[in-house]
Amino acid sequence: MADRPRGDGGPREGTPEYNWLYGNKRGSGTPDDATQRVPQQSARQPAQQSSGDETRVMPAGTARGQRTSRPVPPNIAPPPRSSSGSSWRSRLPRPRLRWLWILLLLWLVYLIAIPIWAWTTVDKVDAEPSGQRPDEQPGTTYLVVGSDRANDLTEEQQKVVRAGERSGGRTDTIMLLHTGAGPNLLMSIPRDSIVDIPGHGTTKINAASVYGGPKLLVRTIEQNTGIRVDHYIEIGFGGVINMVDAVGGIEICPTTAMKDPLARLDIKKGCQEADGLTALAYARSRHASNLGDLERVKHQREVVSAVGSEALSPWSVINPFRYYQLNMAAADAVRVSEGTNIFSAGRFALAMTRVNGDSGLTCTVPVADFAVHWDEERSKQMFQHIIDDDTDGIGKALCRPTGLAP
Repeated sequence: MADRPRGDGGPREGTPEYNWLYGNKRGSGTPDDATQRVPQQSARQPAQQSSGDETRVMPAGTARGQRTSRPVPPNIAPPPRSSSGSSWRSRLPRPRLRWLWILLLLWLVYLIAIPIWAWTTVDKVDAEPSGQRPDEQPGTTYLVVGSDRANDLTEEQQKVVRAGERSGGRTDTIMLLHTGAGPNLLMSIPRDSIVDIPGHGTTKINAASVYGGPKLLVRTIEQNTGIRVDHYIEIGFGGVINMVDAVGGIEICPTTAMKDPLARLDIKKGCQEADGLTALAYARSRHASNLGDLERVKHQREVVSAVGSEALSPWSVINPFRYYQLNMAAADAVRVSEGTNIFSAGRFALAMTRVNGDSGLTCTVPVADFAVHWDEERSKQMFQHIIDDDTDGIGKALCRPTGLAP
Protein backbone atom coordinates (compact mmCIF):
# COMPACT_ATOMS: atom_id res chain seq x y z
CA MET A 1 0.00 0.00 0.00
CA ALA A 2 1.40 3.38 -1.00
CA ASP A 3 2.35 5.90 1.62
CA ARG A 4 -0.06 8.69 2.12
CA PRO A 5 1.31 12.19 2.16
CA ARG A 6 1.63 13.88 5.55
CA GLY A 7 -0.63 16.76 6.21
CA ASP A 8 2.18 19.06 7.37
CA GLY A 9 4.15 18.70 4.18
CA GLY A 10 7.11 17.05 6.02
CA PRO A 11 9.35 14.37 4.62
CA ARG A 12 8.00 11.02 4.00
CA GLU A 13 9.18 7.79 5.55
CA GLY A 14 12.04 6.24 3.70
CA THR A 15 13.56 9.56 2.62
CA PRO A 16 17.00 10.77 3.96
CA GLU A 17 15.49 13.78 5.67
CA TYR A 18 13.14 11.64 7.72
CA ASN A 19 14.18 11.04 11.41
CA TRP A 20 12.93 7.60 12.25
CA LEU A 21 13.42 8.06 16.02
CA TYR A 22 11.40 11.26 16.40
CA GLY A 23 9.47 11.06 13.21
CA ASN A 24 10.67 14.41 11.89
CA LYS A 25 13.45 16.13 9.98
CA ARG A 26 16.84 16.26 11.74
CA GLY A 27 17.65 19.53 13.42
CA SER A 28 14.24 21.09 12.69
CA GLY A 29 12.98 23.60 15.18
CA THR A 30 9.43 22.25 15.31
CA PRO A 31 7.81 21.17 18.54
CA ASP A 32 8.15 17.58 17.45
CA ASP A 33 11.91 17.68 18.25
CA ALA A 34 12.64 16.15 21.67
CA THR A 35 16.17 17.64 21.87
CA GLN A 36 16.88 21.15 20.75
CA ARG A 37 20.21 22.83 20.14
CA VAL A 38 21.05 25.58 22.60
CA PRO A 39 21.79 28.72 20.62
CA GLN A 40 25.25 30.29 21.29
CA GLN A 41 25.37 33.92 22.28
CA SER A 42 27.20 36.25 20.01
CA ALA A 43 30.14 38.10 21.45
CA ARG A 44 28.69 41.41 20.23
CA GLN A 45 25.33 40.88 21.85
CA PRO A 46 24.93 41.74 25.52
CA ALA A 47 24.70 38.86 27.91
CA GLN A 48 21.17 37.96 28.80
CA GLN A 49 20.31 37.35 32.37
CA SER A 50 19.65 33.72 32.84
CA SER A 51 17.93 31.88 35.56
CA GLY A 52 19.73 29.59 37.93
CA ASP A 53 18.14 26.51 36.38
CA GLU A 54 19.85 26.91 33.04
CA THR A 55 23.00 25.06 32.12
CA ARG A 56 25.52 26.96 30.06
CA VAL A 57 27.76 25.36 27.51
CA MET A 58 31.40 26.41 27.95
CA PRO A 59 33.22 27.43 24.78
CA ALA A 60 35.23 24.58 23.39
CA GLY A 61 38.30 26.57 22.49
CA THR A 62 39.90 29.97 22.01
CA ALA A 63 41.21 31.88 19.14
CA ARG A 64 44.62 30.94 17.86
CA GLY A 65 47.43 32.64 19.75
CA GLN A 66 45.26 33.63 22.69
CA ARG A 67 46.72 32.51 26.05
CA THR A 68 44.37 31.17 28.65
CA SER A 69 44.91 29.85 32.15
CA ARG A 70 42.99 26.92 33.37
CA PRO A 71 41.79 27.60 36.92
CA VAL A 72 42.54 25.00 39.57
CA PRO A 73 39.37 23.85 41.31
CA PRO A 74 39.31 25.04 44.93
CA ASN A 75 39.89 22.70 47.89
CA ILE A 76 41.65 20.14 45.72
CA ALA A 77 45.17 19.20 46.84
CA PRO A 78 47.80 18.69 44.19
CA PRO A 79 48.62 15.04 43.49
CA PRO A 80 51.36 13.60 45.73
CA ARG A 81 54.79 13.02 44.32
CA SER A 82 55.56 9.50 43.36
CA SER A 83 57.60 7.56 45.93
CA SER A 84 59.17 5.50 43.18
CA GLY A 85 61.42 6.36 40.34
CA SER A 86 64.00 9.07 40.85
CA SER A 87 62.38 10.72 43.88
CA TRP A 88 64.47 8.61 46.33
CA ARG A 89 67.62 10.14 44.93
CA SER A 90 66.54 13.58 46.08
CA ARG A 91 66.41 12.33 49.66
CA LEU A 92 70.00 11.10 49.65
CA PRO A 93 72.63 13.39 51.19
CA ARG A 94 74.90 15.28 48.92
CA PRO A 95 78.04 13.40 47.82
CA ARG A 96 80.38 15.23 50.23
CA LEU A 97 78.01 14.79 53.15
CA ARG A 98 77.55 11.15 52.22
CA TRP A 99 81.31 10.56 52.36
CA LEU A 100 81.44 12.29 55.74
CA TRP A 101 78.85 9.89 57.14
CA ILE A 102 80.77 6.92 55.74
CA LEU A 103 84.03 8.11 57.33
CA LEU A 104 82.27 8.67 60.66
CA LEU A 105 80.84 5.15 60.55
CA LEU A 106 84.25 3.65 59.78
CA TRP A 107 85.80 5.64 62.64
CA LEU A 108 83.20 4.33 65.10
CA VAL A 109 83.91 0.78 63.94
CA TYR A 110 87.62 1.41 64.50
CA LEU A 111 87.04 2.74 68.02
CA ILE A 112 85.09 -0.39 68.91
CA ALA A 113 87.20 -2.96 67.08
CA ILE A 114 90.62 -1.98 68.48
CA PRO A 115 89.75 -2.51 72.19
CA ILE A 116 88.04 -5.81 71.35
CA TRP A 117 91.08 -6.99 69.41
CA ALA A 118 93.43 -5.84 72.20
CA TRP A 119 91.34 -7.66 74.78
CA THR A 120 91.88 -10.97 73.00
CA THR A 121 95.61 -10.67 73.79
CA VAL A 122 95.21 -10.06 77.54
CA ASP A 123 96.57 -12.80 79.80
CA LYS A 124 94.19 -14.35 82.30
CA VAL A 125 95.08 -15.62 85.76
CA ASP A 126 93.18 -17.72 88.27
CA ALA A 127 92.82 -15.40 91.26
CA GLU A 128 89.69 -16.77 92.94
CA PRO A 129 90.60 -18.29 96.31
CA SER A 130 89.10 -21.45 97.63
CA GLY A 131 87.36 -21.84 100.95
CA GLN A 132 85.09 -19.44 102.76
CA ARG A 133 84.87 -15.91 101.37
CA PRO A 134 82.92 -12.76 102.34
CA ASP A 135 79.36 -12.63 101.03
CA GLU A 136 78.45 -10.60 97.97
CA GLN A 137 78.59 -6.88 98.69
CA PRO A 138 77.10 -3.81 96.97
CA GLY A 139 79.34 -1.98 94.55
CA THR A 140 82.42 -3.41 92.84
CA THR A 141 85.90 -3.80 94.30
CA TYR A 142 89.03 -4.27 92.17
CA LEU A 143 92.35 -5.45 93.59
CA VAL A 144 95.05 -3.59 91.62
CA VAL A 145 98.52 -5.08 91.91
CA GLY A 146 101.77 -3.73 90.53
CA SER A 147 104.16 -6.66 90.29
CA ASP A 148 107.92 -6.73 89.70
CA ARG A 149 107.38 -8.61 86.43
CA ALA A 150 110.07 -7.41 84.04
CA ASN A 151 109.67 -9.84 81.15
CA ASP A 152 107.91 -7.14 79.11
CA LEU A 153 110.86 -4.74 79.39
CA THR A 154 113.52 -4.35 76.74
CA GLU A 155 117.14 -5.05 77.68
CA GLU A 156 117.86 -1.32 77.77
CA GLN A 157 114.87 -0.66 80.01
CA GLN A 158 115.90 -3.46 82.36
CA LYS A 159 119.32 -1.86 82.74
CA VAL A 160 117.82 1.55 83.49
CA VAL A 161 115.40 0.31 86.15
CA ARG A 162 117.81 -2.40 87.34
CA ALA A 163 115.16 -5.02 87.00
CA GLY A 164 117.41 -7.96 86.19
CA GLU A 165 115.91 -11.43 86.33
CA ARG A 166 112.66 -11.33 88.27
CA SER A 167 110.00 -13.94 88.79
CA GLY A 168 107.22 -11.41 89.11
CA GLY A 169 106.11 -12.95 92.38
CA ARG A 170 106.44 -9.91 94.60
CA THR A 171 104.03 -7.01 94.54
CA ASP A 172 105.38 -3.48 94.79
CA THR A 173 101.90 -1.94 94.60
CA ILE A 174 98.65 -3.08 96.22
CA MET A 175 95.51 -0.97 95.90
CA LEU A 176 91.77 -1.49 96.28
CA LEU A 177 89.51 0.44 93.91
CA HIS A 178 85.88 0.54 95.00
CA THR A 179 83.09 1.86 92.79
CA GLY A 180 79.44 2.10 93.70
CA ALA A 181 76.76 4.51 94.87
CA GLY A 182 79.20 7.07 96.28
CA PRO A 183 82.50 8.55 95.10
CA ASN A 184 85.09 6.14 93.72
CA LEU A 185 87.69 5.19 96.32
CA LEU A 186 91.29 4.23 95.55
CA MET A 187 92.92 2.93 98.75
CA SER A 188 96.58 1.93 98.90
CA ILE A 189 97.75 -0.97 101.04
CA PRO A 190 101.48 -0.53 101.77
CA ARG A 191 103.38 -3.63 100.72
CA ASP A 192 105.13 -3.75 104.14
CA SER A 193 101.82 -3.91 106.02
CA ILE A 194 102.05 -6.44 108.83
CA VAL A 195 99.11 -8.84 108.54
CA ASP A 196 98.21 -12.48 109.05
CA ILE A 197 98.76 -14.58 105.91
CA PRO A 198 96.67 -17.78 106.03
CA GLY A 199 98.98 -20.73 106.62
CA HIS A 200 102.11 -18.58 106.93
CA GLY A 201 101.70 -16.54 110.10
CA THR A 202 102.11 -12.79 110.57
CA THR A 203 104.42 -11.08 108.08
CA LYS A 204 104.51 -8.45 105.34
CA ILE A 205 101.50 -8.58 103.08
CA ASN A 206 103.43 -8.71 99.80
CA ALA A 207 104.84 -12.09 100.85
CA ALA A 208 101.41 -13.58 100.20
CA SER A 209 101.92 -13.38 96.45
CA VAL A 210 105.27 -15.15 96.83
CA TYR A 211 103.78 -17.96 98.91
CA GLY A 212 100.64 -18.54 96.94
CA GLY A 213 100.31 -16.13 94.01
CA PRO A 214 97.17 -14.12 93.29
CA LYS A 215 94.87 -16.58 95.06
CA LEU A 216 96.62 -16.28 98.41
CA LEU A 217 96.96 -12.50 98.07
CA VAL A 218 93.21 -12.15 97.46
CA ARG A 219 92.44 -14.48 100.36
CA THR A 220 94.78 -12.54 102.67
CA ILE A 221 93.15 -9.21 101.86
CA GLU A 222 89.62 -10.60 102.21
CA GLN A 223 90.45 -12.25 105.55
CA ASN A 224 92.08 -9.14 107.04
CA THR A 225 89.60 -6.55 105.76
CA GLY A 226 86.28 -8.38 105.31
CA ILE A 227 86.02 -6.79 101.82
CA ARG A 228 85.15 -9.12 98.96
CA VAL A 229 87.41 -8.75 95.93
CA ASP A 230 85.42 -8.94 92.69
CA HIS A 231 88.22 -8.52 90.12
CA TYR A 232 92.01 -8.86 90.07
CA ILE A 233 94.14 -6.52 87.87
CA GLU A 234 97.92 -6.97 87.73
CA ILE A 235 100.28 -4.49 86.04
CA GLY A 236 103.98 -5.17 85.33
CA PHE A 237 106.95 -2.82 85.09
CA GLY A 238 106.80 -2.62 81.34
CA GLY A 239 103.09 -1.88 81.46
CA VAL A 240 103.66 1.34 83.38
CA ILE A 241 106.41 2.50 81.02
CA ASN A 242 104.58 1.64 77.81
CA MET A 243 101.24 3.11 78.86
CA VAL A 244 102.83 6.39 79.98
CA ASP A 245 104.73 6.63 76.71
CA ALA A 246 101.62 5.69 74.73
CA VAL A 247 99.74 8.72 76.08
CA GLY A 248 102.69 11.00 75.40
CA GLY A 249 103.85 11.27 79.02
CA ILE A 250 102.08 12.37 82.19
CA GLU A 251 102.36 15.22 84.65
CA ILE A 252 103.76 14.50 88.11
CA CYS A 253 103.89 17.02 90.95
CA PRO A 254 106.42 16.08 93.66
CA THR A 255 106.25 18.36 96.68
CA THR A 256 110.03 18.21 97.14
CA ALA A 257 113.05 17.52 94.97
CA MET A 258 113.61 13.75 94.79
CA LYS A 259 116.91 11.95 94.33
CA ASP A 260 116.94 8.17 94.73
CA PRO A 261 119.92 6.34 93.14
CA LEU A 262 118.35 2.94 93.78
CA ALA A 263 115.29 3.89 91.72
CA ARG A 264 117.35 5.88 89.19
CA LEU A 265 115.32 8.97 90.06
CA ASP A 266 116.54 12.56 90.08
CA ILE A 267 113.79 15.15 89.63
CA LYS A 268 113.12 18.67 90.82
CA LYS A 269 110.27 19.98 92.93
CA GLY A 270 107.00 21.00 91.28
CA CYS A 271 104.78 19.85 88.42
CA GLN A 272 106.63 18.52 85.37
CA GLU A 273 106.25 16.16 82.43
CA ALA A 274 107.51 12.62 82.93
CA ASP A 275 108.11 9.85 80.39
CA GLY A 276 107.55 6.18 81.11
CA LEU A 277 110.90 5.46 82.78
CA THR A 278 110.70 8.55 84.99
CA ALA A 279 107.10 7.77 85.97
CA LEU A 280 108.06 4.21 86.93
CA ALA A 281 111.00 5.42 89.02
CA TYR A 282 108.75 8.00 90.68
CA ALA A 283 106.22 5.27 91.57
CA ARG A 284 108.93 2.88 92.89
CA SER A 285 111.05 5.28 94.92
CA ARG A 286 110.84 4.99 98.70
CA HIS A 287 114.24 6.29 99.78
CA ALA A 288 113.78 9.93 98.81
CA SER A 289 111.47 10.59 101.76
CA ASN A 290 111.47 9.85 105.46
CA LEU A 291 107.97 8.38 105.07
CA GLY A 292 109.32 5.54 102.97
CA ASP A 293 106.57 3.24 101.72
CA LEU A 294 103.82 5.57 102.96
CA GLU A 295 105.09 8.30 100.62
CA ARG A 296 105.56 5.87 97.75
CA VAL A 297 101.92 4.77 97.71
CA LYS A 298 100.93 8.43 97.16
CA HIS A 299 103.11 8.56 94.06
CA GLN A 300 101.71 5.27 92.80
CA ARG A 301 98.15 6.56 92.99
CA GLU A 302 99.26 9.78 91.31
CA VAL A 303 100.82 7.92 88.36
CA VAL A 304 97.88 5.55 87.90
CA SER A 305 95.35 8.39 88.00
CA ALA A 306 97.39 10.50 85.57
CA VAL A 307 97.59 7.66 83.05
CA GLY A 308 93.83 7.16 83.29
CA SER A 309 93.13 10.85 82.75
CA GLU A 310 95.40 11.02 79.69
CA ALA A 311 93.87 7.86 78.26
CA LEU A 312 90.45 9.50 78.14
CA SER A 313 91.65 12.82 76.75
CA PRO A 314 90.14 13.82 73.37
CA TRP A 315 93.53 13.55 71.68
CA SER A 316 93.84 9.89 72.71
CA VAL A 317 90.61 9.17 70.86
CA ILE A 318 91.10 11.45 67.86
CA ASN A 319 94.64 10.31 67.07
CA PRO A 320 94.31 6.79 65.58
CA PHE A 321 97.98 5.88 66.15
CA ARG A 322 97.92 6.97 69.77
CA TYR A 323 94.60 5.18 70.29
CA TYR A 324 96.02 1.95 68.87
CA GLN A 325 99.27 2.17 70.85
CA LEU A 326 97.43 2.89 74.09
CA ASN A 327 95.07 -0.06 73.74
CA MET A 328 97.81 -2.49 72.79
CA ALA A 329 100.13 -1.22 75.55
CA ALA A 330 97.38 -1.67 78.13
CA ALA A 331 96.64 -5.16 76.86
CA ASP A 332 100.32 -6.14 77.07
CA ALA A 333 100.68 -4.56 80.51
CA VAL A 334 97.97 -6.34 82.45
CA ARG A 335 96.87 -9.74 83.61
CA VAL A 336 93.32 -10.09 84.87
CA SER A 337 91.30 -12.64 86.78
CA GLU A 338 89.39 -15.18 84.73
CA GLY A 339 86.04 -13.75 85.79
CA THR A 340 86.92 -10.28 84.49
CA ASN A 341 85.44 -9.49 81.09
CA ILE A 342 85.94 -6.58 78.71
CA PHE A 343 83.04 -4.63 80.23
CA SER A 344 84.42 -4.98 83.78
CA ALA A 345 87.83 -3.88 82.52
CA GLY A 346 86.26 -0.90 80.77
CA ARG A 347 84.49 0.18 83.96
CA PHE A 348 87.78 -0.18 85.82
CA ALA A 349 89.61 2.04 83.33
CA LEU A 350 86.86 4.64 83.53
CA ALA A 351 86.83 4.57 87.33
CA MET A 352 90.58 5.12 87.48
CA THR A 353 90.06 8.51 85.86
CA ARG A 354 87.61 9.54 88.58
CA VAL A 355 89.52 9.14 91.80
CA ASN A 356 90.86 12.67 92.13
CA GLY A 357 89.17 15.89 93.20
CA ASP A 358 85.44 15.99 93.88
CA SER A 359 84.73 12.85 91.85
CA GLY A 360 86.74 10.45 94.01
CA LEU A 361 88.85 9.71 97.06
CA THR A 362 92.50 8.61 97.27
CA CYS A 363 93.68 7.28 100.59
CA THR A 364 96.03 4.89 102.33
CA VAL A 365 94.69 2.25 104.66
CA PRO A 366 94.73 3.78 108.18
CA VAL A 367 98.01 2.87 109.88
CA ALA A 368 99.26 3.31 113.43
CA ASP A 369 103.01 3.73 112.83
CA PHE A 370 105.84 3.74 110.31
CA ALA A 371 106.26 0.01 110.81
CA VAL A 372 102.96 -0.17 108.93
CA HIS A 373 100.77 -1.78 111.53
CA TRP A 374 97.16 -1.00 110.68
CA ASP A 375 95.26 1.28 113.05
CA GLU A 376 92.79 -1.21 114.48
CA GLU A 377 89.90 1.19 115.12
CA ARG A 378 90.22 3.50 112.12
CA SER A 379 90.96 0.72 109.65
CA LYS A 380 87.85 -1.21 110.71
CA GLN A 381 85.75 1.91 110.17
CA MET A 382 87.24 2.39 106.71
CA PHE A 383 86.66 -1.24 105.74
CA GLN A 384 83.05 -1.14 106.95
CA HIS A 385 82.31 1.90 104.79
CA ILE A 386 83.59 -0.02 101.75
CA ILE A 387 81.64 -3.16 102.67
CA ASP A 388 78.44 -1.09 102.98
CA ASP A 389 79.18 0.83 99.75
CA ASP A 390 79.14 4.03 101.79
CA THR A 391 82.13 5.96 100.51
CA ASP A 392 80.15 9.17 101.08
CA GLY A 393 80.58 8.57 104.80
CA ILE A 394 84.38 8.41 104.67
CA GLY A 395 85.67 11.63 106.19
CA LYS A 396 89.09 13.25 106.16
CA ALA A 397 89.96 11.62 109.45
CA LEU A 398 89.89 8.22 107.73
CA CYS A 399 90.95 9.14 104.21
CA ARG A 400 94.56 10.31 104.67
CA PRO A 401 97.27 10.40 101.97
CA THR A 402 99.74 8.50 104.16
CA GLY A 403 97.22 6.68 106.35
CA LEU A 404 98.58 8.25 109.53
CA ALA A 405 96.12 9.86 111.92
CA PRO A 406 95.76 13.66 111.65
